[in-house]
Order: sequence, then structure tokens, then C-alpha cells
Amino acid sequence: MNEAREIPLFPLRVVLFPGGKLDLQIFEQRYIDLVRSCMKSGSGFGICLLKQGEETVSPGTRQTIHRTGTYAEIVDWNQLDNGLLGITVEGRAKFRIEECWEGEGNLLRARATFSAQDSVGVESIPVQEQHAGLIDLLQSLENHPLVAEKQLSINHDNLWDLGWRLSELIPVDTGTKQALLELDDPWERIENLEQLVSSLANGN
Repeated sequence: MNEAREIPLFPLRVVLFPGGKLDLQIFEQRYIDLVRSCMKSGSGFGICLLKQGEETVSPGTRQTIHRTGTYAEIVDWNQLDNGLLGITVEGRAKFRIEECWEGEGNLLRARATFSAQDSVGVESIPVQEQHAGLIDLLQSLENHPLVAEKQLSINHDNLWDLGWRLSELIPVDTGTKQALLELDDPWERIENLEQLVSSLANGN
């Protein structure tokens, strides 16, 4: 992990991995302000999975988040048919929160350290022949229309990419995806994915 830095947070009920893309509708004022600031400065924000609470905060409620998330940057934006602002973000690097607080405009902020490895652009790790089945599974998942339209850039011979994309795309609950994100060892992530895929195939 690198030196800690302060970042704004966007708690959601999804888990984003480095290299993944996510479409968001922006309507809360705090996030409109956040997006405006990010687009002006070229910076990003952290996406964390909610433990408790809703994505939209109402009076008398609070949000509790997981302490490991993914830093994301805006790669596209447009006005949606419903008049709301739509953005597409792409995950860049995993981070861990050291301290979290509510800042100006009810926006959550955190002091976070970034992973030097779970990061887009990290040196690739060749995929071994024993994992050919996982590559085939990933390629079949990529053919789904909702995945294909994201136009993900995937290196199928990179263990990092294989682990990130399968973690996002296989049909498991967000708690399981969060556990996969929190793993630092890419080989351990692949081993966990193999067990999950086997369990799904057996109907467990």
C-alpha cells in the first residue's frame, strides 16, 4: 500500500474492481457537485460497498461502508432521457480506508491508502494452462449484451484481469464479491473463483 491520501467516497450496493466499468445516474446534489469537481480537476472518487443504509440518504438514517473499495475515474458522461446526468466510471486501483468522515455537503470523505498491485497498469502475470477453463468462462460471459456494450479492455493472458473480471461477472452476492476484492494475492483470488465456479456448476 502506498502513502495515504484524501478522497471523496460514493457508497453503492455494488462492488467495482480495477478495470471494470459502471454506469451511474447522478441526482443527489452532493454527487452532482462531486462529479462537477472531478470533471473540472480530472480526479476521481472511491466506490465502496454499503454494509448498512441506502444509496440515497434520508434524514435520520446513516450509511455504514466496507473499508476496502476501488478508486474510479469518469470516462464518459451524458444527459439521460429522464433528464438526469449519467456517467460511466472505470476502476483504477484498490484502496483501504484508514479514516472516514462526513465532509461538506454531506459527502463522505476518507483517508485511504492505495494498492500498488491491485491497480490498472500493474505488471501482468501470465495465466497458466490449468486456468484455461476460467478463460473460456470469461469469454462466454463477455458475450452477454450487457457486458459487451461496456467494451471492456481485457487481457485474457493476465491473471490480474482474469481475477478482476470474473469476480465482477459471475453470479454471486455482493458480500462474496467484496471478499474477493479484499484479497491481495491474485493466485488466492483465482483459487477462490475456481471453487465458486465449481459450486455454481454443481448447483450449490
